[in-house]
Amino acid sequence: MKLFDKLFNPRDVRRKLGLNQQEFWTKIGVTQSGGSRYESGRNMPKPVRELLRLVHVEQVDLSRVRREDFEIIDYLKENHPDLYKSLQKAVKTRHETGTAEDDTATIPR
Repeated sequence: MKLFDKLFNPRDVRRKLGLNQQEFWTKIGVTQSGGSRYESGRNMPKPVRELLRLVHVEQVDLSRVRREDFEIIDYLKENHPDLYKSLQKAVKTRHETGTAEDDTATIPR
């Protein structure tokens, strides 16, 4: 068993979120019956594990993520590491203080 597999059990994550199997698994493109098999111990493919982690553990809204976003992140990391770290720290502080509201209206696209 890999370390990532030990980090979370999909059934525990689902129950913690208060979702039924249909709600939980549909968000990542898995049928309820397929999700039930994963919860019962069937080996979960890495792409499914990653989607589960992103959507249900990291709480990433995939409908808002674009390839360009990752390109911007990579650009900042490579060309402006201080700015990247400063932004990362600001976001972390915002989340810790509970001021992480939906700011999409103020972010130019």
